[in-house]
Amino acid sequence: MLLAHQHARLHHAWLLTGPRGIGKATLAWRFARFLLASQPFDLFVGAPDNLSVAANAPSRGLVNARSHPDLFHLRRTLNPDTGRMRSEIVVDDVRGLGEFMHMTPAMGEWRVAIVDAADEMNRNAANAVLKILEEPPPKAVLLIVAHAPGRLLPTIRSRCRRLALQALDDDTVMQLLADYAPDTKPEERRALAGLAEGSIGRALELASAGSLGLYREMVEVLATLPELDMPRLHSFAERFSRRGEEANADWRSLGFLFDGWLKGLARQAAVGGENVAIVPAERGLHAKLLAGASLDRWVEAWEKVAHLLSRSDAVNLDRKQTVLVSFFALQSAMR
Repeated sequence: MLLAHQHARLHHAWLLTGPRGIGKATLAWRFARFLLASQPFDLFVGAPDNLSVAANAPSRGLVNARSHPDLFHLRRTLNPDTGRMRSEIVVDDVRGLGEFMHMTPAMGEWRVAIVDAADEMNRNAANAVLKILEEPPPKAVLLIVAHAPGRLLPTIRSRCRRLALQALDDDTVMQLLADYAPDTKPEERRALAGLAEGSIGRALELASAGSLGLYREMVEVLATLPELDMPRLHSFAERFSRRGEEANADWRSLGFLFDGWLKGLARQAAVGGENVAIVPAERGLHAKLLAGASLDRWVEAWEKVAHLLSRSDAVNLDRKQTVLVSFFALQSAMR
């Protein structure tokens, strides 16, 4: 994006892709700040070689406060009927974006809109964004953050320049954890990096929720397959019957950890190799389970569990029962 801007060939729409929590939205906001708050290009000084903006640059404070008149943030909003956050971006939100993009810049050369995240748009909202992309206004840039770009309309993807961000390596995640979660111990940072799949955002979320203990309990129950230790399983599942922000954080962590663990199991079944044990009960567990069922059966179980966990809140399923049924699905795979 910076190079395109330097050569006065900045495309009107950019699709920022990559795993959740690696910094796509952060990059979008930095580029928005660069466009809206940086000084005009000086022929004698030359073009900037990074996205840094001077602390005293015009409009920087407005961008940081998300109050710049030439900046629009498209995201999920509150439902006025329920007072709760919507589960998706709706077409009414996009109408405001369309109006914004066709206005004359108020303070500089550019208008910038950030969509975070495009995965949350419903079909009508996506079609409304597509209409904007089909008739792009001058001096307006749309930065679209997408965790799973394959779910977007092909016509949206085809009208954007794609900037694919890669997952961070474990050493980088551990260093960032040391910077942003200094209370974590070195061994905890290594474990969190292994669980986070290259996402510092996910690693920080897991750290703040105390999810290493949750992961340890989950693996200890998995280690009792195929019989399953029923008292241990029910004790583990019971923790998700509670309500409140802490329980919700545990539930979100479980969805990510369970899915990641099953992905690792399926990956090892497909390509071989050894998994890295993050907790003691994990040593040899993959090999034991893979000896008890074929890859097809594990993939089928993984898909069932992923569907259960992702749809549980949407259809108001009992969380404890959802956990029990998920473990029973794994047990069935081995029988």
